[in-house]
Amino acid sequence: MKRRSAPNRTGKWRHPYYLLFFVAIACGPRARIPTLPAVLPEALTAEHPGAVLARQLAPLLYLQRDEWFPLVRILAVVHPSRPVIAYHLLWRDDAHAAWLPFTIPTDQEVVWVGYDSTGAPSDLWTYWHGSILHANWRGKGQVIVDVQWGKHGSMPSRTRERDLPLFKRLGDFYAIAWLGLPDLALGRLTRAGPLCFCHGYDRYREFNRPLLIAPLLDAIVRTESPNQSLRLLFGKTYSEKPNWPW
Repeated sequence: MKRRSAPNRTGKWRHPYYLLFFVAIACGPRARIPTLPAVLPEALTAEHPGAVLARQLAPLLYLQRDEWFPLVRILAVVHPSRPVIAYHLLWRDDAHAAWLPFTIPTDQEVVWVGYDSTGAPSDLWTYWHGSILHANWRGKGQVIVDVQWGKHGSMPSRTRERDLPLFKRLGDFYAIAWLGLPDLALGRLTRAGPLCFCHGYDRYREFNRPLLIAPLLDAIVRTESPNQSLRLLFGKTYSEKPNWPW
């Protein structure tokens, strides 16, 4: 009696489409953050009043304690004609979609601080997944910003869940963190990163890891259009979030 050969259970993984898929992941985008340039256009000296004010108003970030990715670059931008300072934050990466071939391999976020005639903070705007959040900051002292786990969306401290945009609330992103486990696993193949947010929702909403960015500012410039400085500091490819909150 002729014996039937066992089926090749690995044959499907040799199909060229599967090979192309895994090659695409292995060759996914890598962060190429340039070395700090010796000179930036429109940079302010450390003693310039605009630079002094930028350091004084620099926000205190509160991260979620399990945050994986470091903050690697910060550019402060003093608006030349309006009382607003932008703080462009470059995180090493985003938790999601890191394996996609044409994704941007870093994560830029932005916080804007408005100030009054005395130099005290008056307004706070933050970039939140395509929306801009605002808080009146008069009389509140140190500007404080809460930073979301993994995706680094920024919120004025103590923002209420119901005040976040519809379908962009923390509960929505917590659900995505679990539904997107395969995405996180694929991202892990291209760079070091989290496999999950392996805790409950209460912990996801806790922001208790402080990071004062004033001593970490890589440069302070005075300009309305900081794109050239951003490319020199963040690399040619970055997220290109809005320069200003209007």
